Amino acid sequence: MARSSAAARDEALRLAADLLEEDTALVLEANRSDVERARAGGMEATALDRLTLTEARIASMAGGLRQVAGLVDPVGQVVGGWIRPNGLRVRRVRVPLGVVGVIYENRPNVTSDAAGLCLKAGNAVLLRGSSSALASNIAVADRLRAALAKAGLPADAVGLVTDITREAAVDFMRMRGVIDCLVPRGGPDLIATVREHATVPYVEDGDGNCHVYVDRAADLDMAERIVVNAKTQRPGVCNAAETLLVHRDVAGEFLPRVAAALSGVELVGDDRARALVPAMAPATEDDFATEFLRLRLAVGVVDDVGAAIDHIARFGTGHSEAIVTMDLPTATRFTTEVDAAAVLVNASTRFIDGEELGLGAEIGISTQKLHARGPMGLEALTSVRFVVEGDGQVRQ
Repeated sequence: MARSSAAARDEALRLAADLLEEDTALVLEANRSDVERARAGGMEATALDRLTLTEARIASMAGGLRQVAGLVDPVGQVVGGWIRPNGLRVRRVRVPLGVVGVIYENRPNVTSDAAGLCLKAGNAVLLRGSSSALASNIAVADRLRAALAKAGLPADAVGLVTDITREAAVDFMRMRGVIDCLVPRGGPDLIATVREHATVPYVEDGDGNCHVYVDRAADLDMAERIVVNAKTQRPGVCNAAETLLVHRDVAGEFLPRVAAALSGVELVGDDRARALVPAMAPATEDDFATEFLRLRLAVGVVDDVGAAIDHIARFGTGHSEAIVTMDLPTATRFTTEVDAAAVLVNASTRFIDGEELGLGAEIGISTQKLHARGPMGLEALTSVRFVVEGDGQVRQ
């Protein structure tokens, strides 16, 4: 794959998109078997939503592959260069990581998204999905492999592990020497397992306990739209808001109206929030620390932006944090002091997504600080090699 041309890789991605659309009925049939089995097993609604494919979602997967194919090829890009006093010419050049392992839960679209990005960046990819999505993942991976073969590339550049036992998952995390970089995408249990067992270098795609802070200088109409979108547009994903913090000076006006707008959302609040919206249940510290991934929102009233930043530092997971304010110094303080992979001003946390930010379909959102941070697009799936050219220089 590292030797393959960008044109061949792009052709493979476009062919894979075509095959997904042509075989939509077959992919949906496989997915229905997964969904029926999961529903019979009592899977909750938000997890079922992540598992379920539709014609529109398959079309989106195909569109994502075509979008990635149209992105600039990162392989071979020179990211820096200089000439030393002794005449050595130094360049830093992007190269593929090698074999990327992706272990993920319950989302068959990840099979397409992750493979497409890895292939575009000149990597091979080894996928290990969850047992709940096995039939769907096989159906999607088969189309990817067929497309690679049609483009003259090795079908085995996309591999799918079909042993869905926990022991196999642990073995997958320990394939040092085979897998060059591991990307886990899943909930706290999966991340904890990776931390405990992985010997392969990994990029941590951690929890998304995301906050929206409504400042005293906020446009409250804007704030209402942002909070409702961040919580309800798709509550079962990592960039959905889980906590709302409101400045005490606007809480009396804002909290009752936003509570009414959040119809169907279970609200739990601290004492000051509940004094303004008595229908809220009491919030515990665990509530403020939890990524709910459902229509439940923790609410707190804070004295100022400093208190909001302190709350986020205590309970946040370093994913995505938003402020709504029309005051530039307050916004600047928030973006400077909040320690997260993404910080937003006057926009919904739902925008922290590779495609929304122009990166193409992402392979994950890194909450750590080494190698990659935030939505991981093509550049995060490459490394940098030093290329040094000389004219016979030797070190003295």
